[in-house]
Amino acid sequence: MKKTLVVAAALLSASLGAQAQSATYAIDPTHTFVTFEVTHFGTSTNRGRFDKKEGTVQFDRAGKTGKVELTLDTASINTGVAPFNKHLQGKDFFNSEEHPTAKFVGDKFTFDGDKVASVSGTLTLLGKTQPVTLKANRFNCYQNPMLKREVCGGDFETTIQRSQWGMNWGLNMGQPDDVRLLVQVEAVKQ
Repeated sequence: MKKTLVVAAALLSASLGAQAQSATYAIDPTHTFVTFEVTHFGTSTNRGRFDKKEGTVQFDRAGKTGKVELTLDTASINTGVAPFNKHLQGKDFFNSEEHPTAKFVGDKFTFDGDKVASVSGTLTLLGKTQPVTLKANRFNCYQNPMLKREVCGGDFETTIQRSQWGMNWGLNMGQPDDVRLLVQVEAVKQ
């Protein structure tokens, strides 16, 4: 019985130590950019970004686990062209009035050594949720000299087919279904 208690205490202590490695990070909107690229009739590339975004990251480097939640304000879409922004905010695309946010929730982190290689989860857009994996092109954590706190982040990307979320406008005219998403993110340890 005494030996069982010692083993149980050791396991509890080890699990508490592992939990202590997990930290919460707040996404820094000034160093986070979510952009998209889509070709225009196979000729040029249309680009845009979401100016308003927020989120959090739970991250345990030692345990190689995490969870990220990133919410985008769909009305904040910005292509640099006001009429194009209005069209994208309308019912043909993001329908911002009825669906004011898009949300990515990633809960499966894969690692290459001690670096995050990808984050898999779901993207909710236009009220529909589909699986998405963001591949890391760069990942790093550093001690921010101004904030005096750890910051982690990187460049992530994926290509989605917009029709999976019911965004079908223009497909019958030859507009492409593929949309490249680029997520450059930095998050500050809380």
